[in-house]
Amino acid sequence: MKSLSQKYNSFITSLLVCMETLLCGAMFWFIIEHTENTKWEKIIMASDIQVTLTLMLIFALCDSATGIVLFKRKVFAFEIVGRISRTMFFFSVSSFLIFQIGHYMDAWSYSYLYYLITLGFTLCLERLILRYIVKKYRTKGKNLRYVVLVGSSRSINELYYEMTGQDWSGFRVIGYFDYEKNNEMPVECKYLGTPGMIEDYLKKNKGIHYLYCGLRDIYKNDIIKIISFCENNLIRFYSVPNLHNYVQNRVYLDMVGSVPILKLRSENISRLGNKFIKRAFDLVFSSLFLCTIFPFVLLVVTIVTKITMPGPVFFKQKRNGLNDKEFYCLKFRSMKINEDADRLQATKDDPRKTKWGNIMRKYNIDELPQFINVFLGDMSVVGPRPHMLKHTEEYSKLIDKYMVRHLVKPGVTGWSQVTGFRGETKELNEMAGRIRGDIWYIENWSFWLDIYIIYKTIANVFIGEEKAY
Repeated sequence: MKSLSQKYNSFITSLLVCMETLLCGAMFWFIIEHTENTKWEKIIMASDIQVTLTLMLIFALCDSATGIVLFKRKVFAFEIVGRISRTMFFFSVSSFLIFQIGHYMDAWSYSYLYYLITLGFTLCLERLILRYIVKKYRTKGKNLRYVVLVGSSRSINELYYEMTGQDWSGFRVIGYFDYEKNNEMPVECKYLGTPGMIEDYLKKNKGIHYLYCGLRDIYKNDIIKIISFCENNLIRFYSVPNLHNYVQNRVYLDMVGSVPILKLRSENISRLGNKFIKRAFDLVFSSLFLCTIFPFVLLVVTIVTKITMPGPVFFKQKRNGLNDKEFYCLKFRSMKINEDADRLQATKDDPRKTKWGNIMRKYNIDELPQFINVFLGDMSVVGPRPHMLKHTEEYSKLIDKYMVRHLVKPGVTGWSQVTGFRGETKELNEMAGRIRGDIWYIENWSFWLDIYIIYKTIANVFIGEEKAY
């Protein structure tokens, strides 16, 4: 059975979806009315009311499916805008397909694009204003949630600061219970007594909404009693594992059957559906490139390479890929044939490079054969750059979490490369920075992040990069 607060939140969310659906329809109707007797009027193939109602139904479904994070206790502007972006993406694609297939209207028109952009901007503005109002309301002491903490571990300590750091979150931490007073807890967080006193305290103070427990497993009997009391008195119980002694980064809850586990990273990129999306994109992108632009590039590179230096056009080198599996990475040869190719990185004034090789490296032309690796499945368009075997062997011993980058396929371009960690790594901290970027990419992957990285890579080709050598 839903609690009163849950019913209230569901009601407010449903009300907001209804309001935004009406806004969606009103804006479309406004555009229709103001395009009468113009060339845009011809885009509507069905009755105005039929198109508008269909549009509103599609929007309501998309808005409900993506959810609204507006009223969460701790949510930031970028999260709100990100959620609206998801709603607008699904709404745009769904409405386009339905209108085109059903011959409702010409969804390719500029007026419909203008409508979608205007609606997205208006929704962002509307939700950010509402969020501002909610924050002001909670800052004034309204809509508060009262909390007690159990335990005084480092995790509980940090939880206190997370809840009280911003007044607009609407949390009020009353204090904490533990077997003895802990001087490392903030002085503002009042010591309320031992865990055995919790029941009496909660019976006398009926306004407590949440209880966060960070006691160790050895106190399981006390924990069970606390859970039982909370469950029977409509108090939300949350367990706070103390992982900070050995894990510093965010962890994620998962289930193995009925057993809960905590993962060190979410690895969205490794989920079956996301792997399918990424591989499908890789195949389409690499196929289009290899069948259109690459033959002309290959012809020019072959001619110039044969004129300027002896030896093969392609350079292949064993590198580490997915799950540390070795594969041959293909490149256009930019150096004279040398014995150090599998041992030394290219440097700015490397005598092994030719003038033609410098040009190819500056504009990333030497990397283009790697789209063959992408097509074959050894690489992805976007991912951590593959390293030569010797570097993997050396850096894996020197840099913590270095091997995490091999949980995904290496890429032709990557997050580290577009954020300043491209090229030669003279210092160990430069390679460590690249590895941090690779791990960030794995933990935060999305299809749109890949698109952004591709855009940044292409932009950098024209803008120029300091480390492009």
